[in-house]
Amino acid sequence: MNCIYQDDAVNWLSTLADASVDLIITDPPYESLEKYRKIGTTTRLKVSKSSSNQWFDIFPNCRFESLLQEIYRVLKKNSHFYLFCDQETMFIIKPIAESVGFKFWKPLVWDKINIGMGYHYRARHEYILFFEKGKRKLNNLGIPDILQYKRVFRGYPTEKPVELLEILVSQSSNENQLVVDPFFGSGSTLMAAKNLNRNYIGCDISNQAHEHFNNRSEGQKKSGHP
Repeated sequence: MNCIYQDDAVNWLSTLADASVDLIITDPPYESLEKYRKIGTTTRLKVSKSSSNQWFDIFPNCRFESLLQEIYRVLKKNSHFYLFCDQETMFIIKPIAESVGFKFWKPLVWDKINIGMGYHYRARHEYILFFEKGKRKLNNLGIPDILQYKRVFRGYPTEKPVELLEILVSQSSNENQLVVDPFFGSGSTLMAAKNLNRNYIGCDISNQAHEHFNNRSEGQKKSGHP
């Protein structure tokens, strides 16, 4: 079952069966990243003479409705959906997700502990929007809504700590259930699913994402980690 695909996220999701997925966790390359990349406030995304690699193409805000419709369709009844985003994208996503049928519970906060680049009150956090289709209880009601994990340095741009993703996977799925990430990027969601004995499938249109994930998987095998 554990497979990855290279395709446009919406097109790929449209190939999945209705109500076939237990949990979706994803981090789209949202439109506001392009603004940060152009002004150079996020160095790892910046295009420069020393690095012409743009890593990924931006997923425009105008496509979120079709994306969220597909995500809602493929999720089983009584399931959860998590989406990483910034403060600008959060206000765009929430009403669209509610209009296609999701219940919005709250934004979780990923506290990166160390501050990042910027000008006005430099950011040390990111949001994780928590949605529900139907009604599903979290597996552990004692987890706070602020999750502290250090940011990943020298990894794939926008890479998330696997330990952070393991919290979301363990909260909203059970062993042998199917976890999906239509923008898998660095592959942290897929690795978290594998570590916790979940099945996974993922998609990313970026060549760099596939190369990074394949190298990461090979490194994990060589190190003897599960």
